[in-house]
Amino acid sequence: MRRSWKLGPGYRIAVFLLWPLMTWFTKRDWRGMENLNADDGGIIVAGNHISWFDPLVISHALWENDRPPRFLAKESVFRVPIVGAIIASAGQIPVYRETREAIAAVRDAVTAIQAGECVVVYPEGTITKDPDLWPMVGKTGAARIALATGRPIIPVAQWGACDVIGPYKKEFRLFPRKTMHVWAGEPVDLSDLAGRPLDHATLDIATDRVVQAITELLEGIRDQKAPVERYSPAKARRQEREATDALDEEDQ
Repeated sequence: MRRSWKLGPGYRIAVFLLWPLMTWFTKRDWRGMENLNADDGGIIVAGNHISWFDPLVISHALWENDRPPRFLAKESVFRVPIVGAIIASAGQIPVYRETREAIAAVRDAVTAIQAGECVVVYPEGTITKDPDLWPMVGKTGAARIALATGRPIIPVAQWGACDVIGPYKKEFRLFPRKTMHVWAGEPVDLSDLAGRPLDHATLDIATDRVVQAITELLEGIRDQKAPVERYSPAKARRQEREATDALDEEDQ
């Protein structure tokens, strides 16, 4: 029996439009869904990000398992005509990156979780830039929210969305029907970090555990081993600058 959720009209509109798309035009491989409802309280779902299509994939799995999601989404999405109004009405949470308002997203996420809701966070912060689409080095937002609330953080790995829309590509390939793999793991154990100051050291440890749990689930889906060292956009940019500087020196 489904619980009674207070969902805005935008949420109902999105479900009406998108549920048939996902139900009729994709195949599903969902595992570990029981981990989403170990209790009735709020949860954080931390997932990998490989495509503009994958929020629909995760939303479908969560909706069908009585966990209507609230996403932390870039503030710019809320300014898109019509789409922005629907997203705002659906109760999604805007993230103002690199501004004084960034902490508001964490505050709103904490409030939602304390009210028993499911908040979805992409620890990578954006679609992965790893050449083979493995999870990148994570940002600390998901860990911060989990430690602030004391609620379970559920790792979720998904695969298949990139076959519909490739990363950073403008394409839409529904046919032939693709299988959307969504595997949810047991909550990440952060109990030894409870009560510690939420400093960089604590948040980095928690974030690494979350991303590692997602990566291990994804290894199961793909039947492959991820690289030992996670891709770091900051490190990649630094190496690119160093290579450019070296070429400039050679030309002088």
